Amino acid sequence: MSPNTGGVTAERKKWVYLFVLSIIWGTSYILIKKGLEGFTPLQLGSLRVVLAASFLFVIGFRSIRTIQRHHWRWVALSGFVGSFAPMFLFAFAETEIDSGVTSILNSLVPLFTLLVGLMAFGVRFTRQQMLGVLVGLAGALLLVGLGTDINPDQNYAYAGLVVLATLCYGCNANIIKSKLQEVSPMGIAVGNFATILLPALIVLPLSGFFDKTVLTGTHFWSSFGYIVLLCIIGTCIAKVMFNKLIQISSAVFSVSVTYLIPLVGIFWGMLDGERFTMGQFLAAMVILLGVYLVNRKRATSSSAAT
Repeated sequence: MSPNTGGVTAERKKWVYLFVLSIIWGTSYILIKKGLEGFTPLQLGSLRVVLAASFLFVIGFRSIRTIQRHHWRWVALSGFVGSFAPMFLFAFAETEIDSGVTSILNSLVPLFTLLVGLMAFGVRFTRQQMLGVLVGLAGALLLVGLGTDINPDQNYAYAGLVVLATLCYGCNANIIKSKLQEVSPMGIAVGNFATILLPALIVLPLSGFFDKTVLTGTHFWSSFGYIVLLCIIGTCIAKVMFNKLIQISSAVFSVSVTYLIPLVGIFWGMLDGERFTMGQFLAAMVILLGVYLVNRKRATSSSAAT
């Protein structure tokens, strides 16, 4: 066997992981949209938590042992801001705005990760990174403004829910980085859903999920299938794959998934009949330019630390 075989294999694997993750996460937004055909946002959000918790408990419950007593408050906070709130926010947002636009706005996560790190955790930043934040936010405003003109029947105020969800993700990234470094990635995931399962179990029946009109609805089983697929692949498998990608590549390479997810989201949206113009494409490029400027320094620093 050639001494370079292992390196070549790892090189191929990281590209496979990158593209598979891009497809999985980019597809998540159209799956949410299809899930809303049979469920309300409250039903969809709570069902996602219950199903994802069930799957994670089956495949990784033992990893909960890596969580020490002093970690639990941060694990709980991470669960609510990193999973519980975003699942509902995205569901409500997609009742009014297209799934493709949602996938683009989700690219704001690295920008808010930097801002939250700066304001709450004392993370240092460069002028280039701050410029990236401003550029990204300008792109988001442009995207929303264009969407209002292109789809006047849609309420683009709901785009604010996606922005709020990305802010939650930014908070979660900083919590994990600064407070949960000693806990295994699977342990964090299982602990997150262990803390948010009870609220979801309360919301699910209160949302009317078990009403006869819902259970016998035309789209019940198809929407349920979309949500199961979203939970198994988009939550459980993708989390494990992303952790593996970080192990076999660099932080710089791993964050490249941010640039590919919107392309997949737009593709599925257009197949489903959503309108997407050249102006929106340019706005998306402005957002991704901002993400690039922010990640350029942060990702390099993270890579050097590993």
